[in-house]
Amino acid sequence: MNPGRNLNSKLFENKHILVTGGTGSLGKVLVKRILSGEFGKPRQVTIFSRDEAKQYDLRLTFKHLSAATEEVIYHDYEDILQFKIGDVRNYGAVTSALRNVDVVFNTAALKQVPSCEYFPHEAVETNITGAENIIRAIESLDLPVETVVGISTDKACKPINVMGMTKAMQERMFISANLRRPATRFICARYGNVLASRGSVVPLFHNQIKTGGPVTLTTPDMTRFLLSLNSAVDTIIDAYRLAQPGETFIPRVPSSSIVNIARALVHDRDIEIIETGIRPGEKIHEILVSEEEAYRTVARESYFVIQSIIPEIRALSDNKAIENDGKYTVNGEYSSKNDIMTLEETYEVLNSNGLLVELNPNFTELFGA
Repeated sequence: MNPGRNLNSKLFENKHILVTGGTGSLGKVLVKRILSGEFGKPRQVTIFSRDEAKQYDLRLTFKHLSAATEEVIYHDYEDILQFKIGDVRNYGAVTSALRNVDVVFNTAALKQVPSCEYFPHEAVETNITGAENIIRAIESLDLPVETVVGISTDKACKPINVMGMTKAMQERMFISANLRRPATRFICARYGNVLASRGSVVPLFHNQIKTGGPVTLTTPDMTRFLLSLNSAVDTIIDAYRLAQPGETFIPRVPSSSIVNIARALVHDRDIEIIETGIRPGEKIHEILVSEEEAYRTVARESYFVIQSIIPEIRALSDNKAIENDGKYTVNGEYSSKNDIMTLEETYEVLNSNGLLVELNPNFTELFGA
């Protein structure tokens, strides 16, 4: 996503990197990219999560990766990769996982919108208490962590659901932590719907199409940004590379209507598309920058960057590093309802991410491509 990334081939050289929630959809791709060597060879990568079955499966996955089947992965990965069972809710487990760590990517989250609506306290415990445990451990134990990257969501922007509210709190907690612990840089990455991630709409449509339908839409008016897992990882890596304390990085990505996503996947099959109604807490459109945030949002490379709402944190920034930022680069909200792709453009995005090949090997014939 960012052409300048190859200039930072030593970004993680000799670093100890902790990935909380590292067995999730995003965490797995992030770890794989870190281990690929494109950012230098880390000293250690620790995957911290509470699911031992997923850790076991991921350990086997990395064990069988080789240059013959995947991009080059370190053959001595076993000396680099470490798995730790634990929960971000547990302060003791967090303090243990943070020992000797240089960089933290906090991907652990309760993120299914309906689940958070039915069990709001559980969302608070993971998304808010978990973040506070990381901050508190670094501050109280004077741990030499260089950077913490909080992974956020469009739902944190003008939140209307529990998941978004707890993620919005997490953003503010990590941002304000720069005052509690100035020696550590706390930053965030915020993005919208990730294509093919667990629980997202594309795998749901795939399964419905494979079983003959129907394909279910909550409402045809709904729109979503379309971001691949690798592009999400690009955003996280570039936030680490470029962000000043308290900043939130947002990718500029295409958006589509949900009905066009369904139509592109169904194509000429005799499969019905039906409307089921909006789920609890669900938004019609994704918003990545609100009107209130726009006045402190700038452009940096291929991203929008929201600067901290706290002036004392903005004062911590390296002015030379941000002097070329374009000011007031967002006119009002940055929303998925603006600049929506056509059906053909939606198809091309899905195709470029390999999301049509399994369903239709003759995908090049679609739309006359």
